[in-house]
Amino acid sequence: MSQGKVKVIVLRTAGTNCDAETVFAFESCGAQARAVHINQLFDGRVCLHDAHILVIPGGFTYGDDIESGRILANELRLRLGEDLCRFIGDGKLMLGICNGFQVMVKAGILPGPLDAQEDKAYDSSSQREPIGAQKATLINNDSGKFEDRWCHLKSEGKSVWTEGVGSVVYFPVAHGEGKFIVQDQNVLKKLQDNGQIVFRYCNPNGGKPAYPENPNGSADDIAGITDRTGRILGLMPHPERHFLFTQHPFWTRLKPNGRFGQGAKIFENGVQYAKKSLL
Repeated sequence: MSQGKVKVIVLRTAGTNCDAETVFAFESCGAQARAVHINQLFDGRVCLHDAHILVIPGGFTYGDDIESGRILANELRLRLGEDLCRFIGDGKLMLGICNGFQVMVKAGILPGPLDAQEDKAYDSSSQREPIGAQKATLINNDSGKFEDRWCHLKSEGKSVWTEGVGSVVYFPVAHGEGKFIVQDQNVLKKLQDNGQIVFRYCNPNGGKPAYPENPNGSADDIAGITDRTGRILGLMPHPERHFLFTQHPFWTRLKPNGRFGQGAKIFENGVQYAKKSLL
């Protein structure tokens, strides 16, 4: 990776299948991105700390054996936990899309500490894990089937990734285990109060959704959350699949609005923030 550019690691392993599209998105926004196999981090061929942004893209890592994202989550937590602690502590960015969101939630990276008391407890702990205990998960869709469709999302909360994306965006989903649930109502309340819920499924007008507008039955219609800093984003829908305007399913019926689709703003935001704050 050359000097002077935002450096992005797009993590891949067996079953990852959205790494090329994600690399393309970041490179189109001016970053230097590369797909890195997790074994390259394990054996030191690639150093995580050389990057400014770490992305866990979509796919079905390790065939989603046990449950979606669990094996990769365990690898990150147990084998790269100390490195991830440092990466996050240095104020760098993370993005998890679909399977990547599942991984980040199950590794304890998201939603992260929910208040100052948790921050203090973690700082004084000797554990070598990314953030702490798992507080949420993603389980089988209420429909009992794989959902492959486009969904409207209401953009809320505060995150460096979502600034200026628009009040309602349109991204595709493709998952069988996308129902976001929390450990208890206290966790949900803190997510709400902290502004950590940044995407909710909605109807085309931004209102309360019904199935299939909420394709999986997620609690509070949650489609994406951040940590309290807004630097770590995870979401089930795929912004890289609406990166170009022509990826919109009805693009031939719409008035062209430049080359890029609504998902491009997320990648642009990440690159611009890293360029301003991390270079």
